[in-house]
Amino acid sequence: MTTTRGLEGIVATQSSVSSIIDDELTYQGYGIDDLANNASFEEVIYLLWNGELPSQKELKSFSNELASEAGVPEEIFTQMKAYPINKVHPMAALRTAISTLGLFDENAEEMNEEDNYKKAIKLQAKIPTIVTGFERIRSGKEPVQPKKELSFAANFLYMLNGEEPDELSVEAFNKALVLHADHELNASTFTARVCVATLSDVYSGLTAAIGALKGPLHGGANEAVMNMLLEIGEPENVEPYLRKALDNKEKVMGFGHRVYKNGDPRAKHLRDMSNQLTEVVKESKWYDMSLQIEEMITKEKGLLPNVDFYSATVYHSLGIKHDLFTPIFAVSRTSGWLAHILEQYSNNRLIRPRAEYVGPNKRNYVSVESR
Repeated sequence: MTTTRGLEGIVATQSSVSSIIDDELTYQGYGIDDLANNASFEEVIYLLWNGELPSQKELKSFSNELASEAGVPEEIFTQMKAYPINKVHPMAALRTAISTLGLFDENAEEMNEEDNYKKAIKLQAKIPTIVTGFERIRSGKEPVQPKKELSFAANFLYMLNGEEPDELSVEAFNKALVLHADHELNASTFTARVCVATLSDVYSGLTAAIGALKGPLHGGANEAVMNMLLEIGEPENVEPYLRKALDNKEKVMGFGHRVYKNGDPRAKHLRDMSNQLTEVVKESKWYDMSLQIEEMITKEKGLLPNVDFYSATVYHSLGIKHDLFTPIFAVSRTSGWLAHILEQYSNNRLIRPRAEYVGPNKRNYVSVESR
């Protein structure tokens, strides 16, 4: 057997959900640029799960289904209020809430196609309510109930802030959701598929995926990017800060990607949104600093920004707390996770790779008295 660290380059399954070929990302065959510029997040969810974009009638029905399932049991919020609220990272709270949510679904253990699709609807609908509810609870406020007439993106911002957002904010947030919806067989998606390949339930699969996304090498990069920008503080500090980091061989978050060789195709959309939003909130320095960082890291390391780099300043400009960046990633990526979970169920085989053994060989037991 030959070992490949991190399974790099290993093709582990077949999937129609999304593809990355020649640095082009597609969802069910539709290019990411096309979708980011034109599609609502609701359309993208439907596409990922059903393989086709919805008709107007199908989209209305699907959106209504999501809206009708957006409420969560009050017990979830009661549980959150019992957390050591100032010590809990929102990703830990989300992981626990999704696991608990399964206890309130009487069909959680049903494994037929219809029930699994219904569970997907419930989870996709409820996850923004959970994320925004936790944020409000830890801020000493009560959760805000969703409005059925608002889009998915607008509802998230409404439930977070308690007031309906402006059009630019909704456009930016919708675009971010579309861009993060799926990304082939990344760490959290693979985790979800490994979990449900045992025929565990959908709630377990999503909880496992959230646990994988929680790690800073996967979902936490945009939070780290914003922390870096805050630490730098001003544009004139960019070069000395980066020079020191590079000399010390420190990793600069938000650059490079294991799959893309010529740059992340999603980054340019968020770069544009960052430019617009930072100007609106009169904090253009964050965008200007980001451009400086991009130029220097590309020149010095040959690395290009990934989707996380500019999403940091987009979310910051929307007034979102930095430790909510990864839960927002989860709100979007739930659509992809669920698509892969449903696909795994449809043609399942237990995922059970091998390991190359590198330990000692041919040892004999020695009694405890003789050791």
